[in-house]
Order: sequence, then structure tokens, then C-alpha cells
Amino acid sequence: MRIVYADNAATTSVSRTALEAMLPYFTEHYGNPSTIYSVGREARRALDTAREKVAKALGTEAKEIYFTGGGTEADNWAIRGTAELRQKKGKHIITTAIEHHAVLHTCKDLEKHGYEVTYLPVDEYGRVTADQLRGAIREDTILVSIMAANNEIGTILPIKELCAIAHEKGVLFHTDAVQAVGHIPLDVKELDVDMLSVSAHKFRGPKGIGALYVRRGLSLPPLLTGGGQESGRRSGTENVAGACGMAAALEESVEHMDENVKKVSAMRDRLIEGLLKIPYSRLTGDPVNRLPGTASFVFEFIEGESMILSLDAAGICASSGSACSSGSLDPSHVLTAIGLPHEVAHGSLRLSINECNTEEDIDYILQTLPPIIQRLRDMSPLWEDYIKKFKA
Repeated sequence: MRIVYADNAATTSVSRTALEAMLPYFTEHYGNPSTIYSVGREARRALDTAREKVAKALGTEAKEIYFTGGGTEADNWAIRGTAELRQKKGKHIITTAIEHHAVLHTCKDLEKHGYEVTYLPVDEYGRVTADQLRGAIREDTILVSIMAANNEIGTILPIKELCAIAHEKGVLFHTDAVQAVGHIPLDVKELDVDMLSVSAHKFRGPKGIGALYVRRGLSLPPLLTGGGQESGRRSGTENVAGACGMAAALEESVEHMDENVKKVSAMRDRLIEGLLKIPYSRLTGDPVNRLPGTASFVFEFIEGESMILSLDAAGICASSGSACSSGSLDPSHVLTAIGLPHEVAHGSLRLSINECNTEEDIDYILQTLPPIIQRLRDMSPLWEDYIKKFKA
């Protein structure tokens, strides 16, 4: 059976370049980088080189890059660390209603400990304005955390503009850039952010490794304590192989970004044009300012889980909402935040492609999905009621 993987926003395959960069550090160069003998020094050199490569790709220097266990840890560290660091200034945090749960659940947890969080609403495309942020900042605001691009609908947010507003008021700014890094140009110095979260497995690196950029001079308290690794900021024996794979994947993604964006966005646009021909379908997210590989839709009168299972039976891997929420019966918080009724939000589909996909993959999706939608509607009481009312 043909397999088309169209869920790259959930995770990606590890590139050959990343895999080859990792393999020596599972075998002959397996030393602990904190040791002083030759095997450990070899691992330390590899870790230092990986840090330099990640820093270069993000437009910064190695001393501002700290390896983590992934994007969720990086988000937690940025938010909880700032809460601890700035608690004497205030206990007010600003984020948006469409953030990843790594941010939202962390903020909710801080609310249990006396912090107040403002969740900025978004418009129908998932956008936040400068005026909204300006109006929400208070004297006791200590942090603004707004994602660079949304993981479900693909909308790219104006981080540079929003960060400038926060800084005008003396407020720190963090961005969850997990979906954006490796796919669109990002330079932390140009954006002027204080903290930025990265996860390797979103750009063809391995799972279980990420990073947090922390601006020099910002003494963020550690989230994890112990052996004092990562300059005392993040304890735990370093994942040398993961760091090497992450660095190789990110370097490769940045090097080929222009050609990848051109190829992937063209395939994405074909998907959007073709699937919007299905009656009662709607594109979600910003129609223009969106990630190159993300095409997200809602189809009325059907249930998303049935659609995903039907696609899977046809060999197409896709998602309804985000992977982290796939076990939930509730509609996506992102889709309800952009104003979709629950019954419509339940019929969501996210197709996320990358440079590994082909035009033949797009052809297959466009051939396969419309009859699935029609079959599910033919089984739906909601569709039957609608048709009766329409004919009446």
C-alpha cells in the first residue's frame, strides 16, 4: 500500500545527514563530556561544535545556546525561570489563546501559585496585533510569551514587532519557535527576543533534544539542578549524539531553506486549491502569512477522527488538530479560539508536508480525500438534516 506521510508538524523523519552525524557518538565516541580523559574530551569537542552550529543557524553565539530535552522543557524553563527571576517585580504574564500546551499548561500551573495570566484573543486567522499587546501590559507584567508560528493552523506571528512593544515596557519576551525554526528565516538578534525555544525533531533532527536561546546577561534560574552541566543552567549528562544530530539537521535546513520553501509552499498551495473545491470546506489560519508546509482545513458535517482513520486506511498520515491533543474528544483550543463553532471544529484536518514529499503525494491526497469526505457525510445525520432543509 502506498504511504504518504503528511504530518510533519507532529514529527519528521531523521535526515541521513543528521543520522550520520549522530552514529559515532553512540559507538566509538561515547564518552561523558564532563570527564577529563580523552574519550570524554572527544565528546566535549563534539558538543561544543554542535552548540556553535546551532548558534550560527539562529544568528547568535554559542554561549547563549543551552541544550534541553526538547521544546516542552525549553518552554517550561523560559516561563518558570522568568517567573522565579522576576517575581519581586510582579506576577503577571501575557501569552495568547493559541499557544502550544507546553506554554498554556505551564501558565495554568503558575496561576495556582499566585501568578496572573492574560491570554490574548486572536482574530479569525490566529493573529495578534501590536495594539492588543500594548493594551495588556501592566506595571507588574514580567513576561510575554508568544509563539513564532502556530502548530495547528500555520499562522506566522509578528514576533519582532511584538517583542519591541514588550521591551518598551521593560518586559522580557519569549517565543516558542518550535514549528518555525528550520522552515522560515529566524535570527534571534534581529527579532531581539530574550528567549527562544527549539525542538530538533521538527526539522528532521532526532527526538529528545532541543534548545533554549537565552540572551546574554539574562541570568535565568535553572529548571533542573544536579551536576551543573550546561554552564550550571541545565543539569544532566548531555545528549551528545542528539546535539550533533540536531546541529546537522538545522545546518542542513538553513542551507537549503530557500529551495525547500519554494518547493514545499508550491505543493501546499496545490493542496489548498484542490481541497477547497470540496463543498463546505474552509482553510484555517492566515491565507498568506503561513508556514510553507502547513495546510489546515475544516470540513463541515463530518467528524475529524473518522476522517483521519479513513485516510490512514488509504495510507495517508495526517492529523486532526495537534498530535499532543489527538487523544482528546474536545475540539482544538486553537480552532475554537479563532471562532469556529464546536461542531465545525470537530471536522478539522491538518496536512503538514516538507521537502521529502513529492508532487505524486499531493496528487494522491487530492484523489483520495474528496470521496472520503463524501462517504462520511453520507453517513452523517447532520448532513442528512442539512440536505433535507436545503431541498425544502
